[in-house]
Amino acid sequence: MNLLKEILAHEVYPALGCTEPISCAFAAATAASHLGEPVEGLLLRVDPGTYKNGAAVTIPHADGATGNLIAAALGAVLARPEGKLELLRDVTPAILDAARRLCQNGRCRCECLEGTSDFRVEVEVTSRGHHARCVLAGSHTNVAVVEKDGCSLVVQDAAAKTRTLPYRRILKETRLTDLLALAREADEDDLRYIQRGIDMNLDMARRGEDVPGTACQLRRIHDRGFLAEDLFYRTKLLVASAVDARMTGVSQPVMTSGGSGNQGIVAILTPYNVGREMGVDAGRILESVAVAHLVNAYCKCFVGELSVICGCAMAAGIAAAVAIVYQQSGNDPSRITLAVNNVVGDLGGLICDGAKPGCAMKTITAVDTAIRSGLMAVEGFGLSPADGMVGTTAEDSIANLSRVTLEGMISVDPTVLRILREKDARRLSP
Repeated sequence: MNLLKEILAHEVYPALGCTEPISCAFAAATAASHLGEPVEGLLLRVDPGTYKNGAAVTIPHADGATGNLIAAALGAVLARPEGKLELLRDVTPAILDAARRLCQNGRCRCECLEGTSDFRVEVEVTSRGHHARCVLAGSHTNVAVVEKDGCSLVVQDAAAKTRTLPYRRILKETRLTDLLALAREADEDDLRYIQRGIDMNLDMARRGEDVPGTACQLRRIHDRGFLAEDLFYRTKLLVASAVDARMTGVSQPVMTSGGSGNQGIVAILTPYNVGREMGVDAGRILESVAVAHLVNAYCKCFVGELSVICGCAMAAGIAAAVAIVYQQSGNDPSRITLAVNNVVGDLGGLICDGAKPGCAMKTITAVDTAIRSGLMAVEGFGLSPADGMVGTTAEDSIANLSRVTLEGMISVDPTVLRILREKDARRLSP
């Protein structure tokens, strides 16, 4: 099994809009495509991570509307699953009007699958004569179940339980130095695909230059003389611009990493810009982005697909730091460990409270820590194993982070969900 190709195929792909609500659209489109009639009712059920990530993010081509439910309604009206996570590019004003009508009078509902820790989206669509159902499990595009009128059309796991993709079991048992060695084996197709991701995310950063968000404020602070014109500032500005554009619904895809667009922006653009400004060979930069994708996927095997902690800060932040070390020092186990320890010791416990425009704030924190941690590690500095959850190896530190996340922070997501629901109730009350 070629782990790099598996990760590029299953976790690194273009997505138009935030991947959680867009996966709801994809599931709804899949179900609706088998219904054979216009959808008249829709029930969406999602895991807590998907629920919170779709709560406040703007949906492309939805005229400023936010949330998983309108995304699912758009997918149901489109009924074109072949577009996968770029399917909303085909939304027209007429389709948007039809989706809004579908959401009226309680014909569309969204429920949270309480207690579910893994990624899962279930959509059931109905018409007068038929009903169809689609389940995504294991990843944002992995169709585990499709049913029509109670008959199974696709069943990858008979019990319809969350499915762990086979390569992830191998990935979780692989040492980081062995993962990094895979970057040297990337073939021309892999490198072209990685370059495509760089180009896509740079395009989104350019689109975000005029968005009045976090990047705009960074520029204002810089113009007032409070931020230096340096590598850190320029990389944070690049990343924040792309995230600002994406979270406000700009109709352009980005390349994901670990199935997340924002993580893709951090994991791709951080090592790209650092390498470019530090004069690293172009081929080495591409290899380092491959390293970032590999490490991001590895981290998510431990902290979860949609974690209680911020994946941009932790998984993508660790990935970017290791990629920077790879650019400067190659596959050096001691420096890799130092870089991982620095990020874990700095940002461990930073929570995820859903996808939203404010994610750009967390991504600039992630970029700052990733660059600082990587460059310190290159110089031989890293936090000691005596520091908190930091371990003696990179693998130990990531495993300890996983324990804190999955065992110690178990009540965080339910609390965040209650806050989001209370905010929704206040917004909807007369």
